[in-house]
Amino acid sequence: MKLKTIYICSKCNTQSPKWLGQCPQCQAWNSLMEDVINIGKEELEIPSAKIKEIFNLKTGDFENERLKTKIDEFDLVLGGGFVKDSLTLFSGEPGIGKSTLTLQICKNLCDQGKNILYISGEESIEQISMRAKRLQIKNQNLKLINSTNLESILATLKGLKFDFIVIDSIQVVQSDLIPGLAGSISQVRYCAEQLLNFAKNEKITILLIGHVTKDGDLAGPKTLEHLVDIVLNLEGDRYHEFRMLKSSKNRFGSCSEIGIFEMTNEGLKEVLNPSSKFIESRQKNAVGSCLSVAIEGNRSFIIEVQALTNITAFGYPKRTASGFDVNRLNLLIAVLQKHADINLSNQDVYINIVGGLKVKDPAIDLAVCLSIISSFKKSPLPENLVAIGEIGLCGEVRKVNQKEKREKEVKKMNLKIIEEMKGIEEYRRKLI
Repeated sequence: MKLKTIYICSKCNTQSPKWLGQCPQCQAWNSLMEDVINIGKEELEIPSAKIKEIFNLKTGDFENERLKTKIDEFDLVLGGGFVKDSLTLFSGEPGIGKSTLTLQICKNLCDQGKNILYISGEESIEQISMRAKRLQIKNQNLKLINSTNLESILATLKGLKFDFIVIDSIQVVQSDLIPGLAGSISQVRYCAEQLLNFAKNEKITILLIGHVTKDGDLAGPKTLEHLVDIVLNLEGDRYHEFRMLKSSKNRFGSCSEIGIFEMTNEGLKEVLNPSSKFIESRQKNAVGSCLSVAIEGNRSFIIEVQALTNITAFGYPKRTASGFDVNRLNLLIAVLQKHADINLSNQDVYINIVGGLKVKDPAIDLAVCLSIISSFKKSPLPENLVAIGEIGLCGEVRKVNQKEKREKEVKKMNLKIIEEMKGIEEYRRKLI
């Protein structure tokens, strides 16, 4: 065996003989990771091939059996539950609630008589037991092992029959057959491939917990996302109570569904009416506050946009946003200065989406602008007003998609959408 060191881009898998600061293929910075390959010319023993059964597409019955988690928001994102023999990747920032939600799923599956195995490589059995005690999980069908070696895990599973397996996390699992440390590109890819083959051959559902990078992207090689059947991501601010579950890949359902949860002492609880939760603590006659309707996937909910303007103490005004794109904020401020005669050149501007949510829907542009005007003029907006509209560079208020769904949500909360007008200047004259 002759080994050679190469560098592989974690974004596009481009190989390079030496390390580069920027990938020559996808132009990503600091994405090349060290890997080791075998370039020896050894004769490989070809294993005997097994003849597979051929099915007719018209007559074959391929209806998938699903494992219902009994958590409606989670099942909704999955498309109806976990599909048998599927491999799901579940990621999120540290402390966001991945392990807590996973244990709640295990509890509900155990209550249905399913045999569950929780494989932990990061936490000890005692730590998991303490969390299970807090969540009041006492079912004997939940088994625990602590291991980071892939061969030991597969040897332990041999001859045993489980309905659902959790591996926490894929980044700490390593194989003795592959050189490199745990978490490297070669280790993560090989371990995921072996677990995928095990899930398909043994007809067992496996849930992998993954890490995310500081940019919020899934850690590890891009091929990891291609290998699995479903990619789930739990988003939110760990210092706020709300969490949003999204799917960026789903071979068995839609990627447009989202689930909303609230973190409590008893674990993550479903939020059936998110609009009422997001605005329940809103102050009356608050300056710099405006309501809007955001759509994430197929869900619509009312959010509160808060703005604060203050005279800058330095020569360059500061623009800061929590839950909103700062570049988009700079664009909207430029529109306000050009078309609404609002001079913000000496004002620091702060924007906050209440509840720790991250919203990218352009339909909340109008609410952001009106909240800035309200704070700048020190004049509150009507309490039951909801602003929906995308702002163009010419100062016009453009129509938004799924307008009927947004209006239905507003009517359900007994609120009122402001009348449509030609531009942001008319909003300023009428409301302030």
